[in-house]
Amino acid sequence: MYKVKVYVTLRESVLDPQGSAVKSALHSMDYKEVQDVRIGKYMELTIEKSDRDLDVAVREMCEKLLANTVIEDFSYEVQEVVTK
Repeated sequence: MYKVKVYVTLRESVLDPQGSAVKSALHSMDYKEVQDVRIGKYMELTIEKSDRDLDVAVREMCEKLLANTVIEDFSYEVQEVVTK
């Protein structure tokens, strides 16, 4: 079994109004050292071992459903879960 951590973020070329609002709020709370905020999504998938190539399957999931690849980038980490 695998735990896959998927990170989805807006592309650098895409404006992030939610990130700008959070940055402004942090500045108003006197955290002036914050230079930039980008908001994204984090997902954890638990996937059973199968005959399918895990990297290919996760990439397809991200490209087809989990990320809007027109405006978002994604990355992921795979951890094998050891069960006793």
